[in-house]
Amino acid sequence: MEVIAINLLVFAIGALMIIKGGDWFVDAASWIAGALLIPTFIIGATIVSIATTLPEMLVSLMAAADGKVDMAIGNAVGSVTANTALIMAVAMLGMKIVCPRKGYWKQFALFIAAAAALYVFSLPGELNFIGCAVMALIFVVFLVQNVRAAKAQGEADVSQRAEDMGKPGKYIALFVVGAVGLAVGSQLLVRSGSTLATLFGVPERVIAVTLVAVGTSLPELVTTITAILKKQSSLSVGNILGANIIDLSLILPLSALVSGKALPVAGSILTLDLPFCLGVTLLASVPILLREKAPKVQGAALLAAYAVYLWLVIF
Repeated sequence: MEVIAINLLVFAIGALMIIKGGDWFVDAASWIAGALLIPTFIIGATIVSIATTLPEMLVSLMAAADGKVDMAIGNAVGSVTANTALIMAVAMLGMKIVCPRKGYWKQFALFIAAAAALYVFSLPGELNFIGCAVMALIFVVFLVQNVRAAKAQGEADVSQRAEDMGKPGKYIALFVVGAVGLAVGSQLLVRSGSTLATLFGVPERVIAVTLVAVGTSLPELVTTITAILKKQSSLSVGNILGANIIDLSLILPLSALVSGKALPVAGSILTLDLPFCLGVTLLASVPILLREKAPKVQGAALLAAYAVYLWLVIF
């Protein structure tokens, strides 16, 4: 029990380092981009849009580099399932969700396309170069869409940028500390997660789609709780959709690149994790696209689906 407790503590410390390190790293990267006179809308559409997915990204890349492919894939897929069936469900239950079809259909379409493409291209038992290329193309489309949308909204307050330009030492320090926090935290999370899998006598995938996935999705949960308190449903839905698209279309191709080969997809991922991921994607997306709102019963259904998924994974 003592060994398990120590590894759970290390796991929690790793998750905290990733989340806080990610915050500092993104703040510093945004400042550096501003100092280089990169337009604000470009910063918002790229660096900021990727911000909340840094934990998932770093953990999956570290896992892939260590040869722990099941953990790399399980974390990315499990995070999408958690974002959708847990965090989006919390948003639906906590506030009134209104999503005008005109403003959201492209994001929902890319989300569904990414989940469907991942499932289809994984059916042969591995995610090969063609599958990764299609996923990466979806990410490029998402990025272009983000840049256009941000540009249409106009530039941010230039005076605020000028004020912040006078603090280079602060942001350079944040950049270094944030990068170290991300790197060390990811290693702690992957290593402790792998050890916990051994201690509990379960495959690494089980830890990846449960503990690791929920742990790396904490930034999305914080954003959702903030949105509920401020009654800003668009903030929560937009953040979750963007994070899910990035998790599927960027993280897995990068993981394949780091591993240097096609990603082998375990049978349990193919028969359980991916179908559930695609299923909750459709359950969350289609009713909103048709009705332009999300009733509380939809949130309850998503939570019930997630409970069933966890039961099937664990037992």
